[in-house]
Amino acid sequence: MEKMAEKNSRLSALLLKASERNLDSVLVSSPSALRALTGVDCGEAVLEVSRNSRGSSVSIYTDFRYVSTLHRTLPDIKVRNVRNISQIKPHGKMVGCEMSVPYGIVLKWQKNSPASEFVDFSAELQQLQAVKTEDEISRLRAAEELTCEIWEEARRKFRPGMTELEMARIIRILMLEKGEGEAFDTIVCVGANAAECHHVPDNTPWNGRDGVLVDMGVKLNGVASDLTRNILPKRLSRLYRTVYSTVLEANLKAIEAVRPGITCKALDKVARDIIKKAGFGNAFGHSLGHGVGYEVHESPFVSKRSSQVLEKGMVFTIEPGIYLEGNLGVRIEDLVLVTDTGCEVLSRSAK
Repeated sequence: MEKMAEKNSRLSALLLKASERNLDSVLVSSPSALRALTGVDCGEAVLEVSRNSRGSSVSIYTDFRYVSTLHRTLPDIKVRNVRNISQIKPHGKMVGCEMSVPYGIVLKWQKNSPASEFVDFSAELQQLQAVKTEDEISRLRAAEELTCEIWEEARRKFRPGMTELEMARIIRILMLEKGEGEAFDTIVCVGANAAECHHVPDNTPWNGRDGVLVDMGVKLNGVASDLTRNILPKRLSRLYRTVYSTVLEANLKAIEAVRPGITCKALDKVARDIIKKAGFGNAFGHSLGHGVGYEVHESPFVSKRSSQVLEKGMVFTIEPGIYLEGNLGVRIEDLVLVTDTGCEVLSRSAK
């Protein structure tokens, strides 16, 4: 384990955090955390990092389907073949695990190791994932660039008379051709449907004149991306013009405010105050943004309730929005990388 820790700064950091909480072992089972710690994507596995007076050790438990793959991809980690991850017998009295583990599995772990006490270690694992490595940043940058490229190509293919489903299908096909498919189900909203934050595309046709909101992201080299852009109505009403300019200002001012040391809730407030001042405070009901990495939603979560401090290397969205039910909706979303003094905007398509 010592040699692995030297090569893997996240495993070293995990050991430190486990020591700070006096944990004897940590069980990691979520696919994104496993990927962040080992670099390997496995369908079903549990990583156990243990420490005792003699040092530390790391093992990965999986079933027959993945054993040979893990032998090849993780030669420095002990691979343990189990029929089911519920058979694991955690080591030590204090064991950290994620809240995402099904309760039934935790009950079986407790039965297997009755002397062990299980505590939530989710926040620490999320923090480890939040600051990206140089390799992850490079992949995220490429994924967002591809998303912007696909958006521009898809937009040129849109025609009056197409339904939301047909426009979403164009994007999906391009993502399969150029990347690894969708990072999440593409959202296409015509007209008043854009007032539904997570509208499910349907057979609503686009007449070529109404506004269109598109929220999309491609999967590339194992990481996700995220982007929201709008096709403006042919004739801008005074209300739409006001809403769009307000959301754009909130987006740009929040981007200007990004820097290491600012809290998530302070950054959220920058955008929220602009929208509130314009009279649309109640129409911005979601948080300003979320981290993007191996999953499309991960730490940091940029909300008015989060005191998490932004650090260099974090990648997250800036996506203020205003939604007026039955009328219109606007959201503008960019992906940004925290740098030494501010941020780099990874979303390069026009807005």
